[in-house]
Amino acid sequence: MREDILVVDDEPQMLIALNETLRRKGYSVTTAGSGHEALCRLREKHYRLVITDMRMPEISGIDLLKKVRSATPQTPVILLTAYGTIQSAVDAMRIGAFDYLLKPFSSESLEAVVHRALGTAAGRREPAAHAMVTQDPPFSLVIERATQIAPSSATVLIEAESGTGKELLARMIHGESARSGGPFIAVNCAALPENLLESELFGFERGSFTGAQASKPGKFELASGGTLLLDEIGEMAPILQAKLLRVLQEKEVDRIGGREPVKIDVRVIATTNRDLLSLVQAGDFREDLYYRLNVIRLAIPPLRERPADIPLLADFFCQRYAREFGRAKICCSPKAVERLLQHSWPGNVRELENTIQRAVALSAGSDIEAGDICLPCVPPPVGRNLAGGTTVREMERQLIQKTLQDTGGNRTRAARLLGISLRTLRNKLNEFGLQDRPAKFAHAKSAS
Repeated sequence: MREDILVVDDEPQMLIALNETLRRKGYSVTTAGSGHEALCRLREKHYRLVITDMRMPEISGIDLLKKVRSATPQTPVILLTAYGTIQSAVDAMRIGAFDYLLKPFSSESLEAVVHRALGTAAGRREPAAHAMVTQDPPFSLVIERATQIAPSSATVLIEAESGTGKELLARMIHGESARSGGPFIAVNCAALPENLLESELFGFERGSFTGAQASKPGKFELASGGTLLLDEIGEMAPILQAKLLRVLQEKEVDRIGGREPVKIDVRVIATTNRDLLSLVQAGDFREDLYYRLNVIRLAIPPLRERPADIPLLADFFCQRYAREFGRAKICCSPKAVERLLQHSWPGNVRELENTIQRAVALSAGSDIEAGDICLPCVPPPVGRNLAGGTTVREMERQLIQKTLQDTGGNRTRAARLLGISLRTLRNKLNEFGLQDRPAKFAHAKSAS
């Protein structure tokens, strides 16, 4: 079923981006460049959802929200807001807004809140646990435990390989908690340099450093009343680890250049694809912070350890991308499923999703055949004469090292040959202490 959504924003580029993102997900979208135009559209037909910017001339998002609530109270309204209007967005939720998104936001965040809003409007709100597709008993126990601890405010540590669904599990915990009406904000600790990550997390006051032309609240303040996801916590610099520990203990943050601390009410969920305990033992992660984060530990098993989930997930993604591409129902043939089961899935569920998406796009019939399944060509196994007792970890390290040698240190090509993302490769290089190897390989190749 195609859902009719009205999107309102006075910024043309934002309007185009929202329109394209939602249409790719199979929604029927109508756009309006102002509050006045939105009211005209609302008089013409009924929409199942309204997404509107808050700051618009003449008729603001708040004004539009009030008019929608007055005319059709059952229609959910999602507000788009910037840092400066965050309190207004929170106040708007008190008068009936379904939720708000803080700019800039990801397409995944938009899709998640739209899905929840439309489910609520249709009276078919599903338990958040249903977003985790599995029939694997160990993983089912992880989901059950996550559901049990969701109502508490305990800090959660999720450890798993990249691509297994750590953020999805974190969002499920948030959705099942008493904080589900508050914001869910994710910060990738590996994506930002130390100085930027500090200002993003804790905020800063005007004039506290060059370029600080206005005060800005940090992610902890913006997530107050909700959940803050600290993704790839193992990549955080030691000095920030100390500051984070204080925030968790005192439940207050010190803005850069601030005169007094700011009280916060935030649940923290941390995720990592590295073994934090090993990092603690190596002196790369604070032991006291580790135990502060490790109140509730959840470990998601990699896809290769739950092969029964592969056909289930393949079917789930087949139906998702059939809808997105406007195709009739499509499924994997028995031989295609057999091919999927033979792969080791180093990129986990993310790799499987990309594989199925590509297969749906390339397939000509109602079934995905084995030939439609494009899987990476992994280099031949290295170390065929390995001594008995060699660990899987050591074999993985040697495979990565050999692949980097074969590609002359080209990480992008090596990641493609290994069937993993570039980000996963970088994390593996850090884990195995091979960070500077690519440069050496490239130098050796150029010198030969």
